[in-house]
Amino acid sequence: MPTALLRTLLCATLCTVFALSATLARAGEVSVAVAANFTVPMQKIAARFEQDTGHKAVLAFGSTGRFHAQITHGAPFEVLLAADAATPERLEREGQVVPGSRFTYAVGRLVLWSASPGVVDPQGTVLRGAGPARLALADPKLAPYGAAAVEVMTRLGLIDSLRPRFVQGESIGQAHQFVASGNAPMGFVALSQVQVDGRLTGGSAWVVPADLHKPLQQDAALLQRGRDNPAAQALMRYLRSPAALQIIQAHGYSD
Repeated sequence: MPTALLRTLLCATLCTVFALSATLARAGEVSVAVAANFTVPMQKIAARFEQDTGHKAVLAFGSTGRFHAQITHGAPFEVLLAADAATPERLEREGQVVPGSRFTYAVGRLVLWSASPGVVDPQGTVLRGAGPARLALADPKLAPYGAAAVEVMTRLGLIDSLRPRFVQGESIGQAHQFVASGNAPMGFVALSQVQVDGRLTGGSAWVVPADLHKPLQQDAALLQRGRDNPAAQALMRYLRSPAALQIIQAHGYSD
């Protein structure tokens, strides 16, 4: 091989190595508090985020209400992906959020779901009459999806008859587990937990009409601990990228 060509190839290889080393040197980590309903899509987004940017998102899942308490007591989260808009707004008023960083990353849907086919009808009439022996939902004091479920039952005039049958989880993730495990024959969960690409992953469901509860607007916020972290800033940008939006929409959210 001619010496000039060899030198050119060697130079190109070294430039690539140096560029990769520089990228890895800049890569960092960001600690993210994620609403339980967004577990699966966020796991996929985090994997793509690391692949595309080199930054790693360290995820914690739970109820939005619990995260509010943890953040105000010093939990080391840098980004919050809430299940509502009110909690990030409240945290900003309390000085925990970088002003102007909040935005809506998804709008969720509520669904009445059973792990068994044919149990929940497409109109949700199964809630009337004798109704289910047990009905799972997230704690409405901690989880916006639980509050939405209570609002739906109240509007339908069923809250008094169904309340004694409630099986409450701390988060929508736990409510889903109750139904998936058979501990409750049905429950109110997030559509994102039981649907991918517009198809139910199993069981039977009633997608609750959006006009039966307040919109499930979900906001992201850059917390003060992440203000100077490039990985946190990069994640906030990435959540608005086409790659992230494709994943979000595939799991039944609108943006």
